[in-house]
Amino acid sequence: MKKFVKVSAITFLISLCVIFLSLGIYFGCIWFSCSKIQLDKSKLTSPSLAIEVFDANNRTIKEENMFNTSYIKISAMPENLKDAFISIEDKTFYSHNGINPKRIAKAVANNLKSMNLKEGASTISQQLIKNTHLSSEKTLKRKVKEVILTRKLEKEFSKDEILEQYLNCIYFGSNCYGVERASNFYFSKSAHDLTLEDCATLAGIIKSPAKYSPVSNSQNCIKRRNLVLSEMQKDGKISMQDYMKAKESELNLNLNKKTKNKLNSYSQSAIEEAMEILKMPAKSIALAGYQIHTYQNKTTQENLENAFANVDTGENDYSGIVINNSKHAVEGFVGKSAYRILSSRRQPGSCIKPILVYAPALNEDLISPSTQLLDEATTISGYTPKNVGGKYNGYISAREALSRSINIPAVKVLSYVGIDKAKGYAERLGIEFDQGDDNYALALGGMRYGVTIKDLAGAYSSFACNGNYASAKFISYITDKNDKLVYVHKPEEKRVFREDSNYLLTDMLRTSAKSGTARKLSDLGLDIASKTGTVGKGGSKENLDAWNMSYTKAQTCGIWIGNLDNTPISIVGGGAPTQIAKNYFSLSQDKSTLDKPSSIVSLPIDTTELEDNHKVVLANSFTPERYTKQEIFSRFNLPSEISTKFTQIQDPQLKGFVKEQKANLTFNAKDYYEYKLYRESVNPSNLISTISNKNGKQTIESDMIKNREKFILVTTFAGNIVNSQELTSLVDLIKSNISLPKTQLAGKWYV
Repeated sequence: MKKFVKVSAITFLISLCVIFLSLGIYFGCIWFSCSKIQLDKSKLTSPSLAIEVFDANNRTIKEENMFNTSYIKISAMPENLKDAFISIEDKTFYSHNGINPKRIAKAVANNLKSMNLKEGASTISQQLIKNTHLSSEKTLKRKVKEVILTRKLEKEFSKDEILEQYLNCIYFGSNCYGVERASNFYFSKSAHDLTLEDCATLAGIIKSPAKYSPVSNSQNCIKRRNLVLSEMQKDGKISMQDYMKAKESELNLNLNKKTKNKLNSYSQSAIEEAMEILKMPAKSIALAGYQIHTYQNKTTQENLENAFANVDTGENDYSGIVINNSKHAVEGFVGKSAYRILSSRRQPGSCIKPILVYAPALNEDLISPSTQLLDEATTISGYTPKNVGGKYNGYISAREALSRSINIPAVKVLSYVGIDKAKGYAERLGIEFDQGDDNYALALGGMRYGVTIKDLAGAYSSFACNGNYASAKFISYITDKNDKLVYVHKPEEKRVFREDSNYLLTDMLRTSAKSGTARKLSDLGLDIASKTGTVGKGGSKENLDAWNMSYTKAQTCGIWIGNLDNTPISIVGGGAPTQIAKNYFSLSQDKSTLDKPSSIVSLPIDTTELEDNHKVVLANSFTPERYTKQEIFSRFNLPSEISTKFTQIQDPQLKGFVKEQKANLTFNAKDYYEYKLYRESVNPSNLISTISNKNGKQTIESDMIKNREKFILVTTFAGNIVNSQELTSLVDLIKSNISLPKTQLAGKWYV
């Protein structure tokens, strides 16, 4: 036993030595291969950098794509600013040689414990190197390069020079690189004039600009700011009194909306997309010399800008996007806000109905455009939807319900499809849902986080592509500084809806553009489909978002007006957003026509069946033209019934009674029949009354000439010469206050 333990121990030690030796050799090889990497001083001392962005014709987009344009010397920075960053980022900055072994050891231990590379233990010097010389990948080789370059940095520059360069290049969110630009944007003042609270706020942001954004995540930002203040107090940089006072203060943001902070320009949107594609921050893209070639069409961009210029949007935020449907390319984009619009998700309102409700129901053959839906007070699975204005419309077609954007029918149709199945369709169109998005409020756009304008417009673009979806992009291709291709956009379309069901949905949205909520577009003279959306504010008359999504075969144009800080607006989707869309398409003169697949057929339906029985029934050959209307159907979902009306006249069921010695005769009329009431016999001289073009209960009062009289109701339908018919119904009455016989005699046919 002792011998076994001894052999096992020796084997373990030898294995351990081999592992450490292998790791040492591996690490040594990496170190040797990276040891000759050079420190590029120009990347550290350059006051500004730019990313080159080109339009579809290879012309430079003349927008602000600069970094570090606002530079501040360390001598002009307040002491609190420097102390805040050192306390939270690198307490031993002035004493270490660029590397902090204790922090590295602690980070390694924590990473082993959590089994991931969450903690990096980078000093300020290392962060400066990472932001100016290296990519953001988490590999051992990159870390070795970082250490080698950091050591060279410490030999070439003083600590104050390193801190100055660091504070002038780090990212603070909202397109702000460098502390001076961040100070100007968030507080409308120079970094020289920052208060203690301001300094701590900026120092807290850089760990995660999105998570700790003072604009979109103010509570997280305050917690992080207070942590910075706490560390400054522990380090003896501020007094307890100053700490307590600053801790209780508000953020005191004063966003500078007049600065050239083009968060929502086309080129900045393309840069953000490049950051996702290349997996590196914008500063690294600029340093590496990448060139971004976009789909921007100069004419489209100018037309979109002019479309907004002629509509009063007040002081509200707004955005517009134009997608080339065949290329799945963003050819135009505008936006006005102090916040980044493309990363902001807003409630879509009724614009979600085609995507989540009606297109899935059509594709599942659950409805057709003429399907009758009962608009009435209803509760489904505990959810009670309301119509705008609180009115109900009774039975209406799915076409009318969508074009007029009536809420209750949409919720009912969603219940036919099922929430999970409907969300599956929407997700294939690029729409994202939260786990809590699982109730029928979804039919009206009730999502926890909502959608971006780009994702919503991209989903609508699929309707113009015969039901095929591919994500739309700003970028066509990217080249490096040697003009070598590093990325090319190759859209891969995926079918979401059948061509026939997709066309039915498009035709319903044509109706919306002709006579529905988007009827402002009706006089354009274009083959266009459209949907509006309005998001109300909790029962008040004010709104939060107003949308229009319109498309032709060639283009999709999406318009949004609202405020990203949720300031209410007095605009509705059918108002300014639709007018802007109209302005754009008026300028574009898009003459394309939407495709009609061979699987779509146009058939006459019996309108009397719609009115009387709320059923979609095909008209028969005897149905008069005025009682038919053409409707389109998928060949895979045709009406199963053919009307029997007008081949056989329905029994009018004449009823009668005597009141105050007068005959009271009643029957239910149909406006497609003519009725003649006679006394005793069918003779012109005995005609009492003629009734035509009437619907519903009819009452005729007649004197009783004799003690006992017979009344005859003759029903005729002569609209169809081939099948002229008449039907008689008789009632025998006795002159008394009591209706004794009340006998309805059998009717006879007379042809």
